[in-house]
Amino acid sequence: MSLLLRSKDNPGNEDLNRLFRAAWSNHSPRDFQPVLRQSLTYISAYVDGHLIGFVNVAWDGGKHAFLMDTTVHPDHQRCGIGKQLVREAVSLASELGIEWVHVDYKPPFKRFYESCGFQPTNAGLYHLEKRGVTKKDVQKITA
Repeated sequence: MSLLLRSKDNPGNEDLNRLFRAAWSNHSPRDFQPVLRQSLTYISAYVDGHLIGFVNVAWDGGKHAFLMDTTVHPDHQRCGIGKQLVREAVSLASELGIEWVHVDYKPPFKRFYESCGFQPTNAGLYHLEKRGVTKKDVQKITA
């Protein structure tokens, strides 16, 4: 197996949705392009020309970046590809002047991110949808 990692190589919606559908049982097809256009960078992993992994690096425009959508196809999980994607993302973020890289994850992924060097922190989260805040409400506030 020959793994190829590429940064800012946009695999396109069809390939990303195929990967996410294979990896996440609750995935609904979406347009990734608006998010990717605003990303600091993103890394795609390929084997034999097929997209088998992806991670997005969002940012605040300053010194903070955020890992999003770390995904590896189930046929290639537990082979170190996820770690390679995260390491490459962190390395590129550093080269681009980022000082802090954040990641949110659910408990089953704690060991994975700790093995990538992340330290657990206290953080707050406000789920707008569960609080009844809609896009229309936000538009009213920001108009």
